Amino acid sequence: MPDPNGFLRYERRLPARRPVPVRLRDWREVYPSASDDLVAEQASRCMDCGIPFCHDGCPLGNRIPDWNDLVRTGNWDFAIEALHATNNFPEFTGRLCPAPCEAACVLSIAGGQPVTIKQVEVEIINRAVAAGRVTARPAPERSGIASASSAPAPPDSPPHSS
Repeated sequence: MPDPNGFLRYERRLPARRPVPVRLRDWREVYPSASDDLVAEQASRCMDCGIPFCHDGCPLGNRIPDWNDLVRTGNWDFAIEALHATNNFPEFTGRLCPAPCEAACVLSIAGGQPVTIKQVEVEIINRAVAAGRVTARPAPERSGIASASSAPAPPDSPPHSS
């Protein structure tokens, strides 16, 4: 069960951004990895609303309250499973998505600061990769036959084929 008072106890906080002059010299992340305490604190701000508008705000329909609660309780292995249930590429989407889910967060709608959904998502995938829970799965060897279509893939096709 999510912490119903987390949003009352904690303010929205992100890790400090790396200075621009330093970032201009490399291709590393803007935000350094957050501490376990900070990520758990921010995940506990999620209220698991009766109607979580963050689901509708997310183009993928991520079940954000589910993995926020798993992170809050330290269940990182289950958190990556919950994230992968709706998102095949969180290592990309967590970094590139403009986070419309945060704008749809009830805390944001009420004029407050939304849950740091994007940061929690990035931390879930970063920790899963570091722990070896996510590994590269190369495509099978190509047969030399290609097809191009603008039609959607059939429902029983692999998730990355369309």
